[in-house]
Amino acid sequence: MSVSIGTSLLTVCAASAKQKTTNESQQKPNVIFLIADDIGYGDLSCYGAKTIHTPNVDRLADSGVRFTDAHAVAATSTPSRYSLFTGHYAWRRNDTGVADGDAGMVIRPEQPTVPDLFKAQGYTTGAIGKWHLGLADRQGAQDWNNFITPGPADLGFDYSYIMAATGDRVPCVWVENQRVVNLDPNDPIEVSYSKPFEGEPLGKTHPELLTKLKPSPNHGHDMAIVNGISRIGYMKGGKQALWEDENIADSITMKAVQFIDTHKTEPFFLYVGTNDAHVPRWPHERFVGKSGMGPRGDALLQFDWTVGQILDALEEAGIADNTLIVLSSDNGPVVDDGYADQAVELLGDHTPWGPFRGGKYSNYEAGTRVPLIVSWPEKVSPKVSPALVSHVDLYASMADLIRQEIPANAAPDSQNQLTAFLGEDEKGRDYVIEFAGALSISDGDWKYITPNNKNAYNALTNTELGNSKEEQLYHLASDPGEKSNVAEKYPDQVARLKKMLEKERNK
Repeated sequence: MSVSIGTSLLTVCAASAKQKTTNESQQKPNVIFLIADDIGYGDLSCYGAKTIHTPNVDRLADSGVRFTDAHAVAATSTPSRYSLFTGHYAWRRNDTGVADGDAGMVIRPEQPTVPDLFKAQGYTTGAIGKWHLGLADRQGAQDWNNFITPGPADLGFDYSYIMAATGDRVPCVWVENQRVVNLDPNDPIEVSYSKPFEGEPLGKTHPELLTKLKPSPNHGHDMAIVNGISRIGYMKGGKQALWEDENIADSITMKAVQFIDTHKTEPFFLYVGTNDAHVPRWPHERFVGKSGMGPRGDALLQFDWTVGQILDALEEAGIADNTLIVLSSDNGPVVDDGYADQAVELLGDHTPWGPFRGGKYSNYEAGTRVPLIVSWPEKVSPKVSPALVSHVDLYASMADLIRQEIPANAAPDSQNQLTAFLGEDEKGRDYVIEFAGALSISDGDWKYITPNNKNAYNALTNTELGNSKEEQLYHLASDPGEKSNVAEKYPDQVARLKKMLEKERNK
C-alpha cells in the first residue's frame, strides 16, 4: 500500500512538474519579425495610402502599435538587415554593402545575433524568405550542389528556407537548411558574378527569351535568364531547382505557416522576409491587375495577403494572443528599380514615400523612415506612437523581453527600447543615425546630413539621394518633406547634431 501511494505521489509530482514546465513554456511569447522588401511609408493604407488597400496590415495595426517615426539603419537591404539582426551599425564596417548572390556571410558565425538570444532561452528559431546576407565563408566559395556552410544555422537559426540573395540576383533557387531544394545532381549549379558561361543566353543578347519582364535600360538586369526574366549575375545548371517568380510569395507564406503549425506548442522565433515589393515584380495571377497600378501595386496586395495568411495561421493555432509580431520594411521604396513593369507610368496619385523626400538609396527621410507595427494582443494596447525607434534596437529590446542576458561586446549600438516598442513610452530614442552612403542624424525634430562629394541624384531610379557638398539641416517638425535646408540659419543646431554624430562615430 505504502509503495503504491508513494509511486502515485511520485507520478502526480512528475506530472505537476511537467505541467508547470509546459505552462511556463507556453507563457513565453512567440516572436515573428515580418520584414517587407522595398515597401515605403506611404505604401500601406494604415499609413495613409488612398489608392491601395492593405486590410490585413491594417488589421495588424488595429491590434497593436503603429509607429510614425521608425527607422531602418540603412536605405538598402543588406546593411539594414545586418543591423537588425546584430544590433551593430552596418556603417561601422566597410563590407556590408548590397551583397551579390555569391557573397560570403556578412554576419560572421562568431557574432551574436537576435536568433541566438532566443535559442539561449529555449526557443525554436526559423528564417524564411529573403536572406541577402551572404552564404559560405567568402565570396564565390559556395558549393551550391552540396551542403553550404557557414549559413543560417551558424547564426542561431534551427530551420531556414531562404533565397540566397534577392529575386533579381542569381542563383534563383531556394536553399533549405543550407542545401538547394529540388537539385538534380546530374545538372549541377554554377554561379559567377565576373563572366558569363559559354552557351548560356543572356538578357542583353537574347531579348526574345524575355517572355515575362524586360530590363530597364542601364540597370544591369540583363544577364542570366531565369523563367523569362533576366537577372544580375550569371548562372548555369540547376534547371529543376529554379523558382518561378509568380510562386515566390506562396512558397514563403506556405513555409511560414508550416513553421507556425509545427511549433505551435513551443515558443518560437520566426523571421519572415518577403520578396514583395522588390524587383522583379511578377505576382501570382491571383493578384495580377487587382491594384490598377501594375506589378508593383499587385505585389503590395500580395504582401498584404501573406500577412493575412500568417495572422490566420496564428489564430487557427490558438496562439495569436501570445505572439508578438514586428512588421516593418528593410528600407524605403523605389518605383523603377530595373525592370520595365510600368511602375512609374501606372503610379497615378499613389506616393510610396508618403509625405517624405527621397526613397531607397537616399539620405532623405523616405530612405529609412519605414512602416513599423508591433502587435501583441495579450500585452499591447492599440495606439499610434510618435516614439523615435530604430531597427538596431530590436536586439536589446528582445533580450529584455525574454530576460536573456546580452553577451559581452554584443550589439554595441542597440538600446533597450522595449517600453517604446510596446507602446508604453512615446519618446523612444534621443536620436537615430541613418546611412545611405553618407551619415545623417535625427532627433525627431531636427535632422543633419553630413556633407560629401557623392552624386545628388540617381537618374536610373529617379531618386534624390540627399548628397551635397554643403551641410544640410532640416526641421522635420515643420518641414517633414525636407524642402528647406536651414543649416546657415541655425548653426547651433548643426553644431549640436554634429557633436552627437561624431561621438557615435568615435565609439
